[in-house]
Amino acid sequence: MEIVWWHWVVLGLVLVVAELAIPAFFVIWFGLGALITGVCLALVPTMSVAAQVFLWTVASLVFVWLWFKVFKTSVFKTKVGMSTGQLVGEVGLVTERTVPFQMGRIKFQKPILGADTWECRSDEELNVGDRARVLAVEGHIVRVARP
Repeated sequence: MEIVWWHWVVLGLVLVVAELAIPAFFVIWFGLGALITGVCLALVPTMSVAAQVFLWTVASLVFVWLWFKVFKTSVFKTKVGMSTGQLVGEVGLVTERTVPFQMGRIKFQKPILGADTWECRSDEELNVGDRARVLAVEGHIVRVARP
């Protein structure tokens, strides 16, 4: 079976869409690498399969490198001791039931102070799957409430 340009485009789209189900924000870079490979193969249809795989690997690694070296450091720059006012208002998803006077866990879409999952406290009952907003950061625990 010969690999044609649209195979790479479909693979790229599948990987980009799969990122919606996998909250790691990592699969998207391999999808973008596949899209780049598909475009290059459409422009140079005589490219060998080995060259296609090599191009996909290099393009994916370049995207991953750019994410960690350029974008991630500037977008999610957080430091210990930063103002909690910057964290207040973030919304996350409860992953472990929280009741008053008992700890639970909450997961955020983007890391807060380097972690995407935090222990949390709430003055009300929050069940798994509920959304919650950060009211305050108390050491390594966040105080949350329904949005």
